[in-house]
Amino acid sequence: MQIGIVGLGRMGGNMARRLMKAGHNCVVFDANAKPRELLAKEGATAVRSLEDVTKTLEKPRAVWVMLPAGKITEDTVERLGHLLEPDDIVIDGGNSYYKDDIRRAKQLAGKGIRYVDCGTSGGVWGIERGYCMMIGGPKAAVDHLDPILKTLAPGIGTVDKTPGRGSKGGTAEDGYLHCGTAGAGHFVKMVHNGIEYGLMQAYAEGFDIIKFADSKEVAEEHRFTFDLAEIAEVWRRGSVVGSWLLDLTAMALIEDPTLSKFTGSVQDSGEGRWTIMAAIEESAPAPVLSAALYQRFSSRGEEDFADKLLSAMRFQFGGHKERGASV
Repeated sequence: MQIGIVGLGRMGGNMARRLMKAGHNCVVFDANAKPRELLAKEGATAVRSLEDVTKTLEKPRAVWVMLPAGKITEDTVERLGHLLEPDDIVIDGGNSYYKDDIRRAKQLAGKGIRYVDCGTSGGVWGIERGYCMMIGGPKAAVDHLDPILKTLAPGIGTVDKTPGRGSKGGTAEDGYLHCGTAGAGHFVKMVHNGIEYGLMQAYAEGFDIIKFADSKEVAEEHRFTFDLAEIAEVWRRGSVVGSWLLDLTAMALIEDPTLSKFTGSVQDSGEGRWTIMAAIEESAPAPVLSAALYQRFSSRGEEDFADKLLSAMRFQFGGHKERGASV
């Protein structure tokens, strides 16, 4: 099948490679010439503009936008809305806000252009493992894209069938799912990323407790010194907390046991915030996910003043001095 891919970063470029390896024809564009040239050498049809993407594709055209959420995606989808024709398909495979998807789908529908939102999980490993995809949009458009989606997805692989699922079938077992109408795919991916924040925070806190089990704050007879990489490894083997995130944690601790390459400043890309906003709108309690998001703020020094104020208040009401302070 032929598809256009706009945005050839770490995920977009590797998605094109996975598709080409399976025999699909990829027409690729990126504002940066280097990734275009690299993919051209690997068999892609590289073009120099969005206009060239739409001119090169056969009708009905399908253009997969793989760009960061925000203005660049908004501008690209809007431009494609002027270049494409009825029955063509725009796929936003980035991490856009689901409410933006609903708005864009309505705008493009007025021109007969079909809009599909695809929450894409897999990161830099997706070229080998495949990409888990959560999809929203009209069923006919999603069905038309099925050869592309099936190739990008991980497939059933070695994952055991869920007990009780029987012969239910469907594509979820292959790692991709049409979740509903426009916005549904990115809504599910948004919550997926919120959960990811929580899981990562739980692992981080747990390993932190183990690392400081030899703290001088603890009575000497209660102290322990542990090898964190070995703890991670044993948990990978049959433990109830085993996961791919734990696999990656074990890799990180083997490569750099003290994590000296990292400062501990953790960014958030938006989906965690949107998840909490959705929880508030639904009156759905989400204390773990909220705390995980706020901890990312804290990691960037965004509560430094609050901490100073807490210390100042303790000093004012009780004369409590900070350790090593000259106050």
